[in-house]
Amino acid sequence: MLFVLAAISGHISAQNEKPDSLSESKPNIILIMADDQGWGQTGYYDHPILKTPNLNDMANNGLQFNRFYAGAPVCSPTRASVLTGRSNDRSAVYTHGYALRRQEKTIAQALKNAGYKTAHFGKWHLNGLQGPGVPIFKSDKCSPGAFGFDYWLSTSNYFDINPIMSRNGNFEEIQGESSAIIVNEALQFMEREKNNDQPLFVVIWYGSPHGPWKAEERAKKGFEDLKATHQEHYGELVAMDESVGSLRKGLRNMGIGHNTLVWFNSDNGGLKAFGPETVNGLKGYKGEMYEGGLRVPAIIEWPAMIKKGQITDFPAVTMDIFPTVADIIGLPNSSMVHPIDGTSLKPLFQKDIKSRTKPIPFRMRAEGAWIDNHYKLVIKDIDKSSYELYHLKTDPDESDNLIDRETEIAHNMIKAFSEWHSSVESSVKGNDYAGGLSQPDIGRILWTKSPEYLPYFKAWSKRPEYKKKLKKFNQE
Repeated sequence: MLFVLAAISGHISAQNEKPDSLSESKPNIILIMADDQGWGQTGYYDHPILKTPNLNDMANNGLQFNRFYAGAPVCSPTRASVLTGRSNDRSAVYTHGYALRRQEKTIAQALKNAGYKTAHFGKWHLNGLQGPGVPIFKSDKCSPGAFGFDYWLSTSNYFDINPIMSRNGNFEEIQGESSAIIVNEALQFMEREKNNDQPLFVVIWYGSPHGPWKAEERAKKGFEDLKATHQEHYGELVAMDESVGSLRKGLRNMGIGHNTLVWFNSDNGGLKAFGPETVNGLKGYKGEMYEGGLRVPAIIEWPAMIKKGQITDFPAVTMDIFPTVADIIGLPNSSMVHPIDGTSLKPLFQKDIKSRTKPIPFRMRAEGAWIDNHYKLVIKDIDKSSYELYHLKTDPDESDNLIDRETEIAHNMIKAFSEWHSSVESSVKGNDYAGGLSQPDIGRILWTKSPEYLPYFKAWSKRPEYKKKLKKFNQE
């Protein structure tokens, strides 16, 4: 999935007005994330058939990350890491479809408390529902509204053309291409709210290019030699790139483009055997702890603060987003649940930094990874202490396991990971919250097994995204 963060000054009315410092006004903040876009699926990495002119233009006008990581190799855990600044297991989002623990503190809640108007558009996937995306009930205890969003047009999971979505709990079918829908809705929201003397926090989470894949015919041009499903997949990427262009143009048209920070990245690695290479030669794919499953494209564009055409090899991760925003805004430490696994990237906006002082941790489904600058420890099985060690600068495709040769480095990294792993176990038990775990975790369930959705089954059974799940109702 793709992720974009935009910070816009709510008080700048002209393109050429430049604040002297970040403290002069609270920036508006927009986060955008795409779904299943691999590290290699951009034009600026010379993909053989996919052109992404809007992402290319962003890269040319901002800071391009060559080593940016999703918080996990699948979507829900990465989303949790964005909202909390913490590794996914700490917040009980153990893999895709799990609900975010209700005692967590999110970036939306923190910014709302700081005076922001908050909104979410698109895929949510943090309320414990599995299956194709369905609109979210207002009463859902883990809805976007429950985690700090004042306004939301959302669906539980992936969504395609003409989706049914939930606008603050009210179900409605919206005609159009999914990426265009949520960007247009977000722009309308910002246009309505921009002059209300309240800075904005807007999250835009795409449903593309996740399956089952349905693109507009015009977007599939140039992909005729691919399999039918692959044409749909790449067509969704074309439409998503176009919507990124629409967002950037819309911000400029509102006169706030100069002081807008746009942070783009995907939610996990690319898909295996999906036409041309999705991960640009990296090892592994979505669901794996190798680079192809974790490393994602990322760009930060902020003309007021970041010089054009910068490229960095600094390792960063989605867990850095909340700490970075907190640093920019000056949020108190109490706005987050601790420990935090990310770090602020704000210093990187002014100068390139060669090394990271805080390693990047990963844990999901009894597997893990630990990235300490160029060295990466891959834990194939945490319980069985099965380890691999790679040097990513000299061995970017993770083909030369150094675990038995770099013994001192391996020992130190295993020790560091084990200590961190113990702290995560403490988090899982609820020890990070004052008074401990006060509410049971919701877990996950197929929405077809939820009695709340039963009244909608017959009407939805003929919809293409629900046909398979509701087959018996379609036959009645």
